[in-house]
Amino acid sequence: MTTRTIRDLSAADLAGKRALVRVDFNVPLDEAGAVSDDTRITAALPTITTLLDQGAKVVLLAHFGRPKGAPEAKYSLAPVATRLKQLLPRPVHFLGETIGAAAVAATHALADGEVLLLENTRFLAGEEKNDDALSQQLAELGDLYVNDAFGAAHRAHASTAGVAKYCRPAVAGLLMERELAYLGGALAAPARPFVAILGGSKISGKIDVVEALLPKVDHLLIGGAMACTFFRAMGCETGNSLVEPDRLEMAKDLLARAGDKLVLPVDAMIAPSMDAGSDARVVGRESIPAGEAMFDIGPASVAQYRALIESARTVLWNGPMGVFEKPPFDAGTFAVARAMAVATDHGATTIIGGGDSAAAVAEAGLESKMSHVSTGGGASLEFLEGKDLPGVSALDLR
Repeated sequence: MTTRTIRDLSAADLAGKRALVRVDFNVPLDEAGAVSDDTRITAALPTITTLLDQGAKVVLLAHFGRPKGAPEAKYSLAPVATRLKQLLPRPVHFLGETIGAAAVAATHALADGEVLLLENTRFLAGEEKNDDALSQQLAELGDLYVNDAFGAAHRAHASTAGVAKYCRPAVAGLLMERELAYLGGALAAPARPFVAILGGSKISGKIDVVEALLPKVDHLLIGGAMACTFFRAMGCETGNSLVEPDRLEMAKDLLARAGDKLVLPVDAMIAPSMDAGSDARVVGRESIPAGEAMFDIGPASVAQYRALIESARTVLWNGPMGVFEKPPFDAGTFAVARAMAVATDHGATTIIGGGDSAAAVAEAGLESKMSHVSTGGGASLEFLEGKDLPGVSALDLR
């Protein structure tokens, strides 16, 4: 890894300094307005704690929701500050502003070892435009910059990229370091066999990942509705299954080029609709009738996928095998999660690429059984596609 991290900074670099840390605190709230899942907050705690232990004053920047570049009460980070205070046994302050004289003064008023969370960066009109003037204003909030928000690293925003031009050193946090190490390691030097699993609804959303992974993997397992576009390309009837007609030629080309590397489901769990779970049944992939659709991979596919996963040395998974939110169409997705847990026990490196896969692993209670669960679905995909992540590219190199 060539990006500098907080491990490259000495105690002298940090003691008494304002560490401006971009974190990903875009977390769900319950009906009462309290944080209902603090995974992303706890994921940032090692970086925050490390900086505090070195005597730094930690100033946190984060986005929350999708406000339109102006303050909206429902998108305030105040509930996040409440949860952070509960999780972190250090003084935590919250300011309902992000930039300006009051915000700068609040950062200077911090004692060593204290934390200040500033208001939602997306309340600022120039944030998502990566406005240069705003980037300079954000830089006034710290003496050094740390990006630990992997989930937002694929966005060229003022708080993820622009600020790093004016606040140096600019380094990665421990979560960012971990994300880059696992995902980068899987792509650069995977232990073999290397198995990748891609699911979800549309092949169009994953085509760049498929193209990037095919030369690197030993097997690429396909699940979810995206498999149906391949089925149609093979001449199979797909009933009412989701198919992308404009991607059929692409699917045919991939099938021709991939050979045995590309592994498709051999059977499907079908039903008249995703709400008709009681009518679900299993058919061969060539036997999906008119009026019904595939909503999960079938048991024969599960057995095939399990064998490949459990014998692998590196496994990367992004995208569910079916509509896992609606039983019985969760069987394939949870079977993949369990197979990955077994692979981990066998010594494999297992990586969950964020998004729905991470949600499924959490629901199955298997997060601790994976080598790494990414906090960034979109960022993971773009990284796997081989794209530069602006939030990473802006950081110092070793």
